[in-house]
Amino acid sequence: MEYVMLFAETPAERGRRETQDAPAYWGAWSAYMEALQAAGVMRGGAGLLPPEAGTTLRLRGAERLVQTGPFADSEEQLGGYVLLDVPNLDAALEWAARAPCAGAGAVEIRPILPAGG
Repeated sequence: MEYVMLFAETPAERGRRETQDAPAYWGAWSAYMEALQAAGVMRGGAGLLPPEAGTTLRLRGAERLVQTGPFADSEEQLGGYVLLDVPNLDAALEWAARAPCAGAGAVEIRPILPAGG
């Protein structure tokens, strides 16, 4: 089964990317991604630039509403994703529990819609 894991990080976690904690932060993520690849369950994925780099588009009739920066004013923001191919949800949960952000942030797991709907 294919799932996407969406990694939500807190501002404190995201802030570690730019501090003296950066080597530990990136080292944990590198080790996690290497484990996913070594197990043969990772089909793709990427980290994302900070929420401030995002742009949200909403259509209201013919009007385009464009907002720069994060749309949601929430503590946790999307930091990256991984596409998984594992036997079942329990296997996906096991991988999600190992994500570096699982302790302070969250990992959302969603099944991927099969081709043809």
